[in-house]
Amino acid sequence: MALRLCVRRQLGSLASPRAAVIPKVLVARYATATTSSLAEDVKHAIKRDASLPNPDPTVDSPSAALVDEHAPYMIATYARPPPVFVQGEGSWIWDIENRKYLDFTAGIAVNALGHCDPQIAEVIAQQARTLVHASNLYYNPWTGALSKLLVEKTVESGAMHDASAVFICNSGSEANEAAIKFARKAGKVVDPSGNKIEIVSFANAFHGRTMGSLSATHNPKYQKPFAPMLPGFKLGTYNDVAAISELVTEKTCGVMVEPIQGEGGVQVASEEFLVALAKRCREVGAVLVYDEIQSGLSRTGTMWAHGNLPKEAHPDILTTAKALGNGFPIGAVIVTKDVSEKISVGDHGTTFGGNPLACRVAHHIVTRLSDAQLQKDVLAKSEIFRDRFRKLQDKFPKLITEVRGKGLILGLQLTQDPTNIVKAARERGLLIITAGTNTLRFLPSLNISEGEIQQGLDILEESIAAVVQ
Repeated sequence: MALRLCVRRQLGSLASPRAAVIPKVLVARYATATTSSLAEDVKHAIKRDASLPNPDPTVDSPSAALVDEHAPYMIATYARPPPVFVQGEGSWIWDIENRKYLDFTAGIAVNALGHCDPQIAEVIAQQARTLVHASNLYYNPWTGALSKLLVEKTVESGAMHDASAVFICNSGSEANEAAIKFARKAGKVVDPSGNKIEIVSFANAFHGRTMGSLSATHNPKYQKPFAPMLPGFKLGTYNDVAAISELVTEKTCGVMVEPIQGEGGVQVASEEFLVALAKRCREVGAVLVYDEIQSGLSRTGTMWAHGNLPKEAHPDILTTAKALGNGFPIGAVIVTKDVSEKISVGDHGTTFGGNPLACRVAHHIVTRLSDAQLQKDVLAKSEIFRDRFRKLQDKFPKLITEVRGKGLILGLQLTQDPTNIVKAARERGLLIITAGTNTLRFLPSLNISEGEIQQGLDILEESIAAVVQ
């Protein structure tokens, strides 16, 4: 056991120039983890560890000891793999035992500017010394500044041409919850009879886990434990143009749709579908909501994923979060003037949303993510991924059936469960995640380097080969 830990630490030190700054007190504290009594298992583990650069921590590792201490106090809502992450920089992240991983997930599209960006850290430190929270009972300089910037950059980008006002909240689910409420309120203003209450959303969508956003997420896996859902939510088929007229009716107050379904398998909505959907919303007086929580803020190479659509397909409400705070909790809802005029004082609120710290951080991030050169670079990096994906598809034609997505929100559709590939990649130093059914999802930081992309894709190819063989 001692030999294995020693070897691991030496390998970790060679792999990471930051070994000195990993909190060694954590490693030392848990280095005395219980030793396995099964000698053969230990021998097997030593042999296996020697063949992999980043073997998952074993049950007698410092990582496992830490997890065993903490897990009983945590509600088990996630099934997590063994590594315990303690530090990040750029596109890299380190675990408690100093293993180094290239992160192709960016915290599920959150860390668009990478882990622990120095400029963001400085902004947080400055504002934390100035003013963190004063409540929404008063004005502060940053809530309005962020709202103004979001409207200006959105219109300037060619997306949502009539964006007018913003509500700041704390997360993507909260943003979608607010969008649902705004749609319902708009419906009651348009039709005071109270009949215009239906919210339409689509199969394989993911809008959040609060009861409103969950009711719009028609996935039995998520809904069944908490049924019944809220009334008035209607299910449609994504990209089914012919069904729109029957789906969206005079009873519809709002339609929620992701221009790119991230959790649903990186499915891209066709322009024909979104144009037809918007047209039908105008016909019946329904509010069109674009959920760009995962796909927005330059991840597709444009400020917003719908930025290339004609004006008639632009939304009335646009929700965002994830990259907006680069890890600091914040969300936002951008609305047209027509929608904002239907919302009155007291209709909605938030305790923490719009606090000066979160808004100043997001203001800095939006300024950087709206940069034209960054967006061009995203498109160029996307082509590097796609080129390698095509080569992988040629090499493993029975496994890889399709490449989907835009910019740096990409998916590889497989013919089998990708769980073993995800594990093989992790144990070789690459973090990837899944989506939909048998889809590998790629959401790297937008400022990832070309060299890091190639390095990660080399690991991916090696991992696929190891599993297939």
